[in-house]
Amino acid sequence: MKKNSLITAVIIILLGLGIATYFYWQYAQPKPEPISVPAPPPAPTPVPQQVIEAPPVQPALPKLFQSNEFMLDTLAGLVGNKSLMNLFHTEQIIHNIVATIDNLPRKRLPISVMPVKQVQDLFITEGPENDKTISPKNAARYSAYVRITELIDAQKLGEVYVRLYPLFQEAYEELGYPKEYFNDRLLVVLNHLLAAPDLNEPVKLVQPNVFYLYADPDLEARSAGQKILMRMGSKNEAKIKAKLREIKRQVMLHMREKKVNGTE
Repeated sequence: MKKNSLITAVIIILLGLGIATYFYWQYAQPKPEPISVPAPPPAPTPVPQQVIEAPPVQPALPKLFQSNEFMLDTLAGLVGNKSLMNLFHTEQIIHNIVATIDNLPRKRLPISVMPVKQVQDLFITEGPENDKTISPKNAARYSAYVRITELIDAQKLGEVYVRLYPLFQEAYEELGYPKEYFNDRLLVVLNHLLAAPDLNEPVKLVQPNVFYLYADPDLEARSAGQKILMRMGSKNEAKIKAKLREIKRQVMLHMREKKVNGTE
């Protein structure tokens, strides 16, 4: 039993014992003769001094399959930049967010479930064929996505996440996890992304076939999510990680509040 629950239970037991003792002594002892006491004058009717309004009730959440427009409006409110909203796909938004987060620690990240559109232009390298590195110019390809991250307030995002959590949980269950919690997976993924290595540039590449690979086997063995961070360049990676830490703090804060408030 939780500590606060135990304290509450003890208080209830003591209160119950007090009430039981009161009734025992009230009804088990001989009753004295009643004494006639004049009735007190009626109390004056209190005059209302202030009217306290109840907090506004938030509208009910839409059904998951009807949540696209609702989610787009929510994201627009968080980003606050209409032009950047063109980067988001408009179908199955919550489902795609959940599926993408679930896949980030894996080796492959299906493009079909990405909630945002692919980065435009080609991957930029520099150097001779036998000594290729990631070009510093490559980081600019991610500038719009990093800008979205910088514009989003982590506290507001945390509040939105808590409010919309039933939809995220439903999407997670539909993904094939009926007995697990999406929030647990989110924290695992946040920790995983924050563990991505901080690269010393320039980062060396090899090209055994069509695609470039990291020359360092340890880097090449990393997950899809960590590779995305590494490809963005050290400065962009640092900005993203800073925001991820803020988001993690907000998620943990709401978890603590929920735990305290949910204690009986």
